[in-house]
Amino acid sequence: MLRIQVWSALAFSLLIMVGCKSMGSGTGASNTGDVHAQFTWQQSEATSGTLTAIVSYPGGSQETYSGKFYQITRNSTVESLGPLWYPWHPGWGGWGYWGAEPDEEFVTHYTGHVLANLAGPGGKGMRCQFQLLRADEGMKGGGEGQCQLSSGQNIRADFPPS
Repeated sequence: MLRIQVWSALAFSLLIMVGCKSMGSGTGASNTGDVHAQFTWQQSEATSGTLTAIVSYPGGSQETYSGKFYQITRNSTVESLGPLWYPWHPGWGGWGYWGAEPDEEFVTHYTGHVLANLAGPGGKGMRCQFQLLRADEGMKGGGEGQCQLSSGQNIRADFPPS
């Protein structure tokens, strides 16, 4: 009877650990330092989760952007990355390998990165790319990179390991 209770307790503990979500936060600022961002992320699947950014502007106004992030791995498929192109316009300019839609070169180039396309107020958007510090740990391992608002404003971003 004791053996069954021990195994039941171990099985329950394993289920709790598997069901747990990784969570963390990060910060960002524009090159001029006048625009700031606070990021929060929650990873509930092996290579994806949600990312939220609260962007603060001079004068005290704020905007919230949120959406799904994707960790690009060697096993990522072009088909699974299609949502990265919404709500941003097709054929993003200024970032390498971002064409009208993803292709195999895109997956190869961004392996080890996290990418996100976030929706904001009034149809505004924010796209993000982060190089992971420890890719095998996902966002939990930390990362750094940049985000770009649909206005063209760039924000450096830093995610410490959590």
